[in-house]
Amino acid sequence: MDERPIGLMDSGLGGLSVMRVLHQQLPKESLVFVGDQGHFPYGTKSQDELQHLVLNIGHFLVEQDIKMMIVACNTATGAALPLLQQTLPVPVIGVIEPGAIAAVHHHLKTVGVIGTASTIKKGAYPATIHRLAPQMTVYSHAAQEMVPIVEHGLTGTPQAQETVNAALQFFDQHPVDGLILGCTHFPFLAPEIRQKMGPNVRLIDPAYETIKQAQATLTAQELLADQDAGTVKLYTTGDRADLVTGAQQWLAGQFTSCDHVDL
Repeated sequence: MDERPIGLMDSGLGGLSVMRVLHQQLPKESLVFVGDQGHFPYGTKSQDELQHLVLNIGHFLVEQDIKMMIVACNTATGAALPLLQQTLPVPVIGVIEPGAIAAVHHHLKTVGVIGTASTIKKGAYPATIHRLAPQMTVYSHAAQEMVPIVEHGLTGTPQAQETVNAALQFFDQHPVDGLILGCTHFPFLAPEIRQKMGPNVRLIDPAYETIKQAQATLTAQELLADQDAGTVKLYTTGDRADLVTGAQQWLAGQFTSCDHVDL
């Protein structure tokens, strides 16, 4: 048994959607989250920039004595996962392969992927899906404009629905059976996405398969915690108040501390 925390990172608030599932599924685990809001958005940055930012966060999390890192950001996963796995002394899990696995498990014929411009350009989702299920049709579409809706606390508003409707018009001409939410911000827009896509399109949140993989790794390496309840520490490279607001909304206020950090 290992009481050390699990580290998570994202470009902003989106990673809280993964953290929320992790906290629900493994409540005994302590968690440390870094939201890199000081360098938001990630989706328009170069590969070199992303690798530099994400590796800095990885080193910071290792300094917090983590036992595992979850890259709770599709853009960062696509840009830096192999680098992190080669560099850090702990297991590192991303969200792209779990998202692809989840889509394949649902036996869909046609699946859509929405993400940031960087994630879609990288093409990691179609490549991973076609490796697992060559016969599946995949339509990828950048929906970068949906990310600031979450960061600015506008979910559940008419503006959010209008933004989602416009961003997902692509699928009017490219109908799908399922839609991978290939940005960790997007689960917070699930009601608006369902409204646009209709009840027959399955929404796939990679967080659930990601946590399943994390639990399997922790179990295999005998790293699971065995305490009454874990602590939840939050850090932001941006405005602390923004992360506090997001955490109060999306984590139901279930966090131990929230601090600013310069990285």
